[in-house]
Amino acid sequence: MYIIKIILFYLIFLFSLVFVSLIIIISSLFLTVQSIQGIGKIWIIFILKALKLLCGIGWNIKGIENIPPTPFVMVSNHQSPWESFFLQTLFLPTSSIMKKEILIIPFFGWAISRLKPISINRKLKMESLRKVIADGGERIQEGYAVLVFPEGTRKNPKDGIGKFGISCGVLAANESVPIIPICHNSGKYWLNKSFKKKSGDISIVVGKPLYGSDPKKLTEESRSWIKKTYSIIG
Repeated sequence: MYIIKIILFYLIFLFSLVFVSLIIIISSLFLTVQSIQGIGKIWIIFILKALKLLCGIGWNIKGIENIPPTPFVMVSNHQSPWESFFLQTLFLPTSSIMKKEILIIPFFGWAISRLKPISINRKLKMESLRKVIADGGERIQEGYAVLVFPEGTRKNPKDGIGKFGISCGVLAANESVPIIPICHNSGKYWLNKSFKKKSGDISIVVGKPLYGSDPKKLTEESRSWIKKTYSIIG
């Protein structure tokens, strides 16, 4: 029975994804990025509620009051697709860093490209770092939050928190904006690279703003906070 519910969830996910992607693509011809991200937010909330209804995966969030009304660098650990969706609902507009290959995926990638993400080639690390800093700086100046997963790739929940790339600290220091650290344990429930799901409530904790002018120190402070928090909720 649970397998049937998972299949039903994925059917809803895929068909609604094509539908909302078409809406975003068409709407991008006459609406602002923030407005079409608002459309995306509605779809994300719909999908996460469907996930909760069918697969029993809910969520609870603490520290939401720490999200500022002005641009910042959002830094999170990375475990599953779940946070890639959910974190984009916390602030509009948000620019996410992602692999450039995603943008050529029919419908989904075409729609994402309209939302002003920062696409990178992960094989070219220095070039990617420069692009994140340059494009991320432009986005922040335009009023965006920039979402960064400094671990780079998704980690197994059992492995804890991985090493952080320094781009988040450089971006925050250069633009004189705070890092907002976010910790979660989504990978325990939405299993990465697996059809299976595990019912339960994902815990998300939003930390207080971290300010500073030293990129390495800022990066390490955000990692330390996330690592400490994960030891509690993980």
